[in-house]
Amino acid sequence: MKALLKFSAGIDAINGWVGNYIKWLILAAVLVSAGNATTRYLFSIASNAMLELQWYLYAAVFTAAAGYVLKLNEHVRIDVVSQRISPRARNWIDVIGLLFCVMPVSLYICLQSIPNLLETYANQEVSQNAGGLLRWPVRAMIPIGFGLLFIQAFSELIKRWAFLKGYIEDPLNKGGHVNMDDEQETA
Repeated sequence: MKALLKFSAGIDAINGWVGNYIKWLILAAVLVSAGNATTRYLFSIASNAMLELQWYLYAAVFTAAAGYVLKLNEHVRIDVVSQRISPRARNWIDVIGLLFCVMPVSLYICLQSIPNLLETYANQEVSQNAGGLLRWPVRAMIPIGFGLLFIQAFSELIKRWAFLKGYIEDPLNKGGHVNMDDEQETA
C-alpha cells in the first residue's frame, strides 16, 4: 500500500503542477480579450484569430484543470447529503463513482479523441473563420485533460481504498492530500 500511496502522491504532484500553472492561461485569455476589444473599438481592427485564441485558452483551462479540481476535492458534490453520512459511506460512494463513472468515462473520451486529434494534426486543419487558427492545439486538450482526470481519479481511488483499509486518515477531510508520515506500516 505504501508504494501505491507514493504513486498517488506522484499523480497528485503532476496535477498540482498543472493546476498551479494552467491558471495563468486565464490571465492570458483576459488580456487577449481586452486587447481584441480595445483594438476593435479604438482602431476598428478585429481579429478572428484573437477571438479563437481566447476560446483556446479557456478550453485549455477547463479541460486540463479537471484533474486538479478532483485532487482538491472541489468538484460538484451534493454536500447536503455528503455531510449527513459517515466518512466510510462517503468514501465508499466515491470508490463506486470513481470506478464506474469517472474512470471509464474519462478513459473512453481520452482514447476516442486521439484519432480525431491525429487526423486534425495530419491535415493541419484550420478554423473556417477568416484568419482562423490551427485546430490541433485545442483538440489536443481533450486527451490531455481527460488523461489527467483519469490518472487523478486513479490516485483518488488509491487514497479512498487506503482509508477504507485503515492505512490513512480520511482524504476527504484533508483536501485530498496524503501525508506519507501518517501512513501505518503494513505487515
